[in-house]
Amino acid sequence: MEPLIKVQCLKHIYPDKTEVNLCGLDFIVKPGERVVVLGPNGSGKTTLISHILGLLSPVEGTVEVLGLSPDKNFNKIRKEIGVVFQNVDEQIIGPRVYDDIAFTPRNEGLKKDEVERIVSSAANMLNIEHLLNKIPHYLSGGQKKKVALAGALATMPQILIMDEPFDALDPKSKKEMVNLLNKLNKEKNITLILTTHDIDVVPQLADTIYVINHGNIVMKGTPEEVFSNVDVLRCANLEPPILAELFSRLCNNGFKTNIPKEIDEAEKLLMMLLEKRQIV
Repeated sequence: MEPLIKVQCLKHIYPDKTEVNLCGLDFIVKPGERVVVLGPNGSGKTTLISHILGLLSPVEGTVEVLGLSPDKNFNKIRKEIGVVFQNVDEQIIGPRVYDDIAFTPRNEGLKKDEVERIVSSAANMLNIEHLLNKIPHYLSGGQKKKVALAGALATMPQILIMDEPFDALDPKSKKEMVNLLNKLNKEKNITLILTTHDIDVVPQLADTIYVINHGNIVMKGTPEEVFSNVDVLRCANLEPPILAELFSRLCNNGFKTNIPKEIDEAEKLLMMLLEKRQIV
């Protein structure tokens, strides 16, 4: 299967002479994959995303999206990539929620009834039909995230990129966002690329995790593979999810068990260990 995205040994120099290198492992995203990028502030996550979106051009290395260089073919690939930035207040520009979701379809010159159909479909997908006539400025943080996401999904892109999608969300909104992203991936086959500091939700929505540290992609693997390498995570100033930490300690103490993704799975694994009389 040909990858949708491929980044190899990227180097970028910002106008203030700040140099960012992203070498080590190649960054490869396959169709339908759910990819999470982890790393401390300043590790290069935003630089990686900006190159994938075609907002920056590499000084060295290669960046391919759908087989094209995104910085040189922005107009060809922009319809295939939806993006939600960390600060959605800078992204939402419409006077009403309806206008913001309709922004891209209108700019493409679509007829009014087609624009209405697209806006209605996106709003229904995210359960925000009741917000269409609201002023975005007065919405909650979670509602704004959904509005920005609806705008990103208006063209039904192949790829959805979200930078810190759980930032400023309460626990209920966070759970809703996780379920929504997984639904988009499963039902619409949308490829997901997410960056997040909220490491406890990662096992629930990642097929593949990349860990970036000091300009190097130092690890790639499934959640179980990555979160089993606690030392590598801590070197990158990352703490493993609580469940991963607990079950890694059990493994280190001689208990044969997997690393669970969710609390329900953890409960079943613990019950199995109890039944085998391995713990009391």
